[in-house]
This record gives sequence, structure tokens and C-alpha cells, in this order.
Amino acid sequence: MSHVSRLAAAISAGVLAFGLAACGTGAGNDDSSAGGGGFEPVTIEHAFGETVIEEKPERVATVNWANHEVPLALGVVPVGMAAADFGDDDDDGVLPWVEDKLDELGAKTPVLFNETDGIDFEAVADTAPDVILAAYSGLTREDYDTLSEIAPVVAFPETAWGTPWQEMIEYNAKGMGMANEGQQLIEKLERDIGKSAAEHGSLQDKSAMFLTHIDTTDLSKVSFYTTHDTRVRFFDDLGLSQPGSIASASKQTDQFSLTRSAEKADSFNDVDIIVTYGDQKLIDALNADPLLSKVPAVANQSIVTLPNSEPIGTAANPTPLAIPWVLDKYLGLLDDAAAKAK
Repeated sequence: MSHVSRLAAAISAGVLAFGLAACGTGAGNDDSSAGGGGFEPVTIEHAFGETVIEEKPERVATVNWANHEVPLALGVVPVGMAAADFGDDDDDGVLPWVEDKLDELGAKTPVLFNETDGIDFEAVADTAPDVILAAYSGLTREDYDTLSEIAPVVAFPETAWGTPWQEMIEYNAKGMGMANEGQQLIEKLERDIGKSAAEHGSLQDKSAMFLTHIDTTDLSKVSFYTTHDTRVRFFDDLGLSQPGSIASASKQTDQFSLTRSAEKADSFNDVDIIVTYGDQKLIDALNADPLLSKVPAVANQSIVTLPNSEPIGTAANPTPLAIPWVLDKYLGLLDDAAAKAK
């Protein structure tokens, strides 16, 4: 059977399963309803064109990283969502702040889509969604077209993996017919961030860069996230500034990361704080490197290391439910690093 045929069969089976559930004769998720009330059809423009949603979705599915946090934050439990594959400390596919929200809503864990090898289209189809949310994602045109055979898809606005958390909420909430609720959520999170950041005044005159995962066995090159990446944009929310070196390099590309030779490490002399994934082994390697050890942030030990296997490493990439979960701890780590900067 071809991929298209299998997908068509999966869609058919999903619709049948939904019909049975609605009649009370099959498995359903009563928590998945996005609510009733009047609904005006919405048109959402995105990187692949536009999506028209004619009726208020009752069954919401999400793919790729963190999109499920928008409906959950708005009190809607998806019928299916991507399993967490990074920072999942108990290997159950659900990050702790998502578990907390599901418990708060008294809901069971939705169907988890295994995306290790890409989107599981048949699994998505099996959940019979009315809309598929992916405002923060790396969808390809092919992914988008295939998902659109299942249900209307809310894709990213412009750049793959480059949607700010505010726009992730805005686009996904609009796709659910909950634009006003989404705006209220954005405003609340911005107030909370502003209040917490104000308590860490030492960050206001400091700059920060976010290094990508570093190979300690080969420090001949340094990779870093550009200002197009949400981790870096989060620095702005927290009151940190962008180093001129990072801002200038970012203007020359639309990529979310870049690589530079360690021989040009002096270009990072305007960086006060470095944030990266790793542990003491990484810091030791940077300290021992004849070139990178001379970078002021390294020399001053103004480094925040985020463990790969722990949730805080994931939460540094801001999402609706992770922000309140990580905010104070993350600011504390940045504050400690800022105190060492000279």
C-alpha cells in the first residue's frame, strides 16, 4: 500500500473512530473540546500561503515542538501532540510543566506522536483533528501539504523554528477561534516576565549570547544561535542586550544558528554572559582552550550551563507553560553569571 493510500485509510479510520466516540461507543477525549459559542471563520496567512478555518475546531492536534502548550494554557486538551524528545527527565514523553497543566485540568495524557523520524502522519490522522497547530515548527512544504489532507494547518508565519513565543500563541490561538484569549495570555506572560526581570537589575546592562551544543573534542569551531532564534530573543524579554557581534552576524542570514572559527573568537569580546548546553566538563574544556579561554565571558566564568537531560535546558527555549515554570530559576542563573562579568 502506498504512503498516500495508507494516509487516506488512516484518515478514514480516524473519522470513523471519532464518530463512534461521539455516539458513546468508542474511545474519546472529552477534554479536547475547544468550546462552543459563535464563531466567525478565520483566515491565517503563513509561510506556505493561507489557511481558512470555517468552523470552530472541537478536536485540536499539534505537531512539532511545544505547540500543544497553547491550547493547554487556554484550557483545551489536544487529542494528540508531539512527544518530548529533549529534556524529558522521566522519559514519558511529557515535560513537567505539561504534566502539571494536565493534572490541573484533570485530563489524561493525549495521544503522543513519536517524531523521532519526522511527523507520524498516520498517527495524526488517527486522532481525527479539526485543526492542526504548528505555528512554531520546522514544517516543510511537503509536510504542510500532507497534513492539510487531514485538517486545516496553522503553519509558522515566516521562518522555520523562528516563531517568537508571542506569535506562537497568537497564531495557534487564532486557529482555535480563541484569538482574544490568546492575546490575554500573551499580556499576562509579558507582565509576569517584566515583574520578575525587574528584580534582577544586574542584567539590564549586560549582553548575552547562546552557544549551541558544543563538541568538547573539537573546539576549532564555535556555533551560536542568531537573533532569529527564540532562545536569543528571550534574552530581550529578560532585559539583557544583544552583543553587537551577534546582532551584526545575524543581519547577514535568516538562519537560526551560525558557525565561526575559534581563531575569530576575539569577535565575541563584547559578550558579557555565555549560555550553553553542557556541564562542568564543558567549562573545563573552554578554560583549557588557548583561543576560547581568552573570550572575556569565559575568562570571567560568566557562563550558564544548562544540562541536556534536565527540563531547565528545554525551558530556556520559551514556551507558554515553560516560562512561568523556569523564569525565576533561569533569571537566578543569569544573575550569578552577570555578577562575575567585568
